[in-house]
Amino acid sequence: MKVGLNATCMSDRSSGAKQRFFGIYDELFKYLPEVEFVIFEPQDCQVGSWFTGRTNVSVRTTPLPSKGRMGKYISGLKYWPLELARESFTLFEAFHMPLVCPKRCKVIMTIHDLRGLHTETQAGNRALFKFFLYRALKEADHVITVSGAMRDEILAFFPQVTVSVIYNGFKILSSSQPTEVEGEILRSKYALPSEFVLAVGHFEPRKNYSRLIDAMALLKKNGIECPLVIIGNDSGYITTLSRRIKALNMTKQVFLLTGLTDHEVCCMYKLCSLFVFPSLYEGFGIPIIEAMAARRPMVLSDLPVFREITEDQAIYFPHDDVAAIADAIETGLASTHERNRIVHYGSRRVGDFSFERLAKKVACIYRSLT
Repeated sequence: MKVGLNATCMSDRSSGAKQRFFGIYDELFKYLPEVEFVIFEPQDCQVGSWFTGRTNVSVRTTPLPSKGRMGKYISGLKYWPLELARESFTLFEAFHMPLVCPKRCKVIMTIHDLRGLHTETQAGNRALFKFFLYRALKEADHVITVSGAMRDEILAFFPQVTVSVIYNGFKILSSSQPTEVEGEILRSKYALPSEFVLAVGHFEPRKNYSRLIDAMALLKKNGIECPLVIIGNDSGYITTLSRRIKALNMTKQVFLLTGLTDHEVCCMYKLCSLFVFPSLYEGFGIPIIEAMAARRPMVLSDLPVFREITEDQAIYFPHDDVAAIADAIETGLASTHERNRIVHYGSRRVGDFSFERLAKKVACIYRSLT
């Protein structure tokens, strides 16, 4: 069997899609040593270097950029027909749209979310996303998505498609767990307080950080002062948040941090008193399982996917209600019973997201299609 993997959407920037691809497929390459895999990487990211030592994996460096849907599509019009004519794949997997469909083989498409139908600000962008989505679902032989909530969204849009759910995962390595000394070094580096609430995710409107900051200001007004640390990459929204923090006189209570290493992020989970995830929309929510692995209590937006991941065992709030967000955070900080209950549950639940288990599910889909 020969499998092509269109990974031209991958980049060096930290993301859930990158973590999923590396974690699942590194295990899959080991689990299926008899299968020949070909990774198509973008011109600006050496995806193949993530899998050194895998003798059943080869790499094709493409002229395609990792970013820009239209630029990738236009460049691909010339590249893909010529390149794929030289190959003979049994299966071809794609991890982004527009979908590339080689002839004479089965095509699998992974979809993380449908945010382009919900959160794009320009009508033109929504229309373009809808066009590429409809085309991809019509042409793919099988769709993989990251949650039952996302499967329901996809089927509501295109009921004819076959959809399997394979969660995102998390690799727990005892050797990579932060020590107490490392945690204190990090606390000193960023001048962090002894206790704080943590949020993790890119700085963008969809993450709902503006309301979270308002909730922390409300708690302060009510005499409950617990600083907030938000860490992630800036997607163009950090300046707006900084202005909001200044207007609320919260500059000493809210920390916006970027550029942390994966290990530093892991330390942050260990240092925090409470993890909060206030998003308006998510296809999954990898920080939730990272918080589980770090044995942290969780306060989350009341999204169907968050309830699915946590099996209704966290504390939830309506994402558009600042007072409710503040109340949930207060409960998460003050209730020893709730904190212990959530931590105990999360330490058991996190095992369901092991990459080894998820890779075996991908292998089952391969077998069903061949």
